[in-house]
Amino acid sequence: MRARYGVPLGIAAAGAAGLVYAAGFEARSFRLRRVTVPVLPPGMRPLRVLQVSDIHMVGGQRKKQRWLRSLAGLRPDFVINTGDNLSDPEGVPEVLDALGPLMEFPGAYVFGSNDYYGPKLRNPARYLLEKAQGRHGLNGNAPAEGVVHNPWEDLRDGFDAAGWLNLTNTRGELKLEGGSVELTGLDDPHIKRDRYAQVAGGPSESADFSMGVVHAPYLRTLDAFTADAYPLILAGHTHGGQLCIPFYGALVTNCDLDTERVKGLSTHTTEGRTSYLYVSAGCGTNRYTPVRFACPPEATLLTLVGREAVGR
Repeated sequence: MRARYGVPLGIAAAGAAGLVYAAGFEARSFRLRRVTVPVLPPGMRPLRVLQVSDIHMVGGQRKKQRWLRSLAGLRPDFVINTGDNLSDPEGVPEVLDALGPLMEFPGAYVFGSNDYYGPKLRNPARYLLEKAQGRHGLNGNAPAEGVVHNPWEDLRDGFDAAGWLNLTNTRGELKLEGGSVELTGLDDPHIKRDRYAQVAGGPSESADFSMGVVHAPYLRTLDAFTADAYPLILAGHTHGGQLCIPFYGALVTNCDLDTERVKGLSTHTTEGRTSYLYVSAGCGTNRYTPVRFACPPEATLLTLVGREAVGR
């Protein structure tokens, strides 16, 4: 009996231990990532940008709420929220409460699909199948049916009341000490709400610095921002792969971005131009898959410095 069942029982025990770790520890092990990006024009003072993404708030997530409130202690120059704040139709008050201290700073936001629609229970293996078939979100898949509509308007009103810029297929400008920052945003490409034609044309000559903001880093949006000469693009959506293999990395990105750029700082090149791309691994998970492995939840403090800093 021992020889026959010892290995399967051992595997089962290891799997159970991994699940307890992924759900009970790593998914709640919030981290701050710090990154320096050389993108500013010569002479412009460094800017500290706090990016929060993929909060996926569910009622009662007190530790996550405390951690988000604590980020105000970083005192960034401005905050960028790259969407998917909700994973619960009742979560808007808790999102606004958790982000309240951060809304004392200048900021801007785009929404993701989970801000508009409630999550659905689905087999995680479908992400691998969709990757193999080149289908992601509504990009190749049939439109979702029977989905729950989240009260995203209340979330929008709360952000707007705090003075954050709504970058839904539009541009905005932040006036900061020492310069201005132009922000060009898109609605979520994952559900085909992006309308780049409405913001095309590249950075304005009047802005000291310009950057692109989008929830899901689909290649069509990265190509468009880069071709228009935006030096930096911020995105989220991927959860960094969420369930990763140690020393190998992510298996999926839940969009058509390659797994090598599933999180962190990289570059994107098209039509002879290159932009920096930062993809946040986010700080939450879908409420039906509340696990992370080899990919802890995060927010990011990006320090933007002059382009002349390259090679120092």
